[in-house]
Amino acid sequence: MNNNVHSNNILLNLGITELNEMQVVAQEAIIDSSDVLLLSPTGSGKTLAFLLPIFQTLIEESNKVQCLILVPSRELALQIEQVWKKMGTSFKVNTCYGGHSIETEIKNLSNPPAILIGTPGRIADHIDRGTFETDSIKTLILDEFDKSLQLGFHEQMSFIIARLPKVNKRIMVSATDGIEIPKYTKVHKPVVLNFLTDDEDDSNLVTKLVLSPDKDKLETLFNLICSFKSESAIIFCNHRDAAERISDLLNEKGISVTYYHGGMDQDERERALIQFRNGSVRYLITTDLAARGLDIPDMKHVVHYHLPSKVDEYTHRNGRTARMTASGTAYILYNEAEKKADYLDYKMPVLDVKNSITLPKAPEYKTVYISGGKKNKLNKIDIVGFFGQVGGLDKSDIGIIEVKDFISFVAVKSTKVSNLLTAIRDKKMKGKKFKIEVARNVVKKEE
Repeated sequence: MNNNVHSNNILLNLGITELNEMQVVAQEAIIDSSDVLLLSPTGSGKTLAFLLPIFQTLIEESNKVQCLILVPSRELALQIEQVWKKMGTSFKVNTCYGGHSIETEIKNLSNPPAILIGTPGRIADHIDRGTFETDSIKTLILDEFDKSLQLGFHEQMSFIIARLPKVNKRIMVSATDGIEIPKYTKVHKPVVLNFLTDDEDDSNLVTKLVLSPDKDKLETLFNLICSFKSESAIIFCNHRDAAERISDLLNEKGISVTYYHGGMDQDERERALIQFRNGSVRYLITTDLAARGLDIPDMKHVVHYHLPSKVDEYTHRNGRTARMTASGTAYILYNEAEKKADYLDYKMPVLDVKNSITLPKAPEYKTVYISGGKKNKLNKIDIVGFFGQVGGLDKSDIGIIEVKDFISFVAVKSTKVSNLLTAIRDKKMKGKKFKIEVARNVVKKEE
């Protein structure tokens, strides 16, 4: 195998001209060493840093699982899967996580993938059931392992690792330094690649203080969002009910937002992220669940409606902006009655937003829902063709398309949605009639 040729094709598929320094160093270390600990900031490209060298270790003749990637959340599992698919290799990948149909996963695993990605609880369940063979797994990756430990996955991870008899390469990945590596990982003296830095001068991140005259900072948040000139933002708060309350009140004020937190069911979480990703809503009100491991675009603006208790979570939240070479701003909403965070120096520029009252523009896109997906033999080309030929849309009217197993979501220019739905009503796509409608927003809660 000519890995250089393959690697060049992969970069082309990903739209990248060259690897960054961390990715180059990580690639060499992972190929040459049995145990590697990679520490690098959120947004620095860690996923590709371990996927590229892993690709070079895979054996085409094998029809068993060769690499297992354990992650703390379904969102991170799906993000890694998406990067692997974009790489355009011939090797199969599958994801397993709670809330996903275990029957579908068992069926997928009957034709084993080269790379299996999953959360510790669900992978432990599959190993317990004997769904796939573990003696073929040579490489184990623990991505965001600090988060897995924090979420209490010790028991499941210990159970899984004890049942991987042939592993000879272990890679641990984190955006946080100083975590004690548990003995059950069998990682003893890893090659440590530390790309974390405390030097804020090198950062492209600007931090600003936004003073709220009221203890309830909603009006100040409203003004702050109005100051963004219709650019998207993520707003972090500490509690699920706060995320919902803020979301409802901002929608009432005419700002298109949605919320996202761990108390929502999987479908609603996915729907919220899809609408945020494709520009149907500009603002995501969320808990720390969205601080890392999510496939969402780089933000110019990150807002701390509440500050987290720990500096690590504050850092991860800020990692959603000023990624790679981009610049961004983190805003701290503060009322003088609040207790100050001990990890913050409040001597930072103060932004006055009280005169900002111009509402952001309405989103350019709406999300259209289709009741069919990959398992119904639908793909993006089918949807574009149908929406174009039958629905009368130009390609420029269609934004991001996401095709899931049994459903699909399409971003369509807001001004064209009504005509589209009228034109395709009762029409068949690929010989079958699907339910096609504007996707509901998760903002309105069921009573």
